[in-house]
Amino acid sequence: MKAVILAGGKGTRARPFTDYFPKAMIPVLGSPLIDHVVRYLSSSKLVSEIIIVADIAGLGGQIKNYFENDPKIRFVQDSGSGTAGDLLHLSKTLGKEPFFLWFVDNLGAVNLEKMYKHFVEKKSMACVATRQYRKEETGFAKVSDGVVTEFIEKPLVKMPNFECTGIYVIHGKIIDLIKAKFRTKKNVNLSFDILQGLSKKGLVSAFDIKDTPWLDVESPAILERNDAVVKKILKQMGHKA
Repeated sequence: MKAVILAGGKGTRARPFTDYFPKAMIPVLGSPLIDHVVRYLSSSKLVSEIIIVADIAGLGGQIKNYFENDPKIRFVQDSGSGTAGDLLHLSKTLGKEPFFLWFVDNLGAVNLEKMYKHFVEKKSMACVATRQYRKEETGFAKVSDGVVTEFIEKPLVKMPNFECTGIYVIHGKIIDLIKAKFRTKKNVNLSFDILQGLSKKGLVSAFDIKDTPWLDVESPAILERNDAVVKKILKQMGHKA
């Protein structure tokens, strides 16, 4: 299987850092964020090739320079036409077979083999890794009649809905749906413009990562606040301290 890493985002939440380097190059325990993702994907027996979509002509050129000697990686210029638009420009490369899709700002040792098996068993067109429990970063309080009865320090909370990580298995046939959408729209979002309709037909499955730690690396500040979690995640991803 091929694995596509989307690394072309502007990284606005990480400014001013991303005025000088792409979010994918944010340092995480001595290596760029994207390096950890690439290494983890490469460790899977399912993954035969990695395609990185980035603004190669701009700051994303730093990513290409970093991996320039890795023959397993192919680089594609970000199209600027939305998350689904980038996949459209990979149609010939991806073909009609399933592939992994990983948004670069996500860290988590998601079991790719089990996720792919779930995708197949559910006869999905797409599968997204999800979680329902989240450890809060702030403290909470139980309140009765305007009076605090108990303080709860950074609890593990069960969310009413499942949170989507940016990790997917996508069937190559979805490219045809993207092509159709592009006839009327030039910036196409994968989740809302493509997967939303498929979900109404029961064709999008959810792979629950349960207690597997996951982090949306929106900025270096997030990494600093979640240092212990980051170290745990990277250890599970195979990072050598």
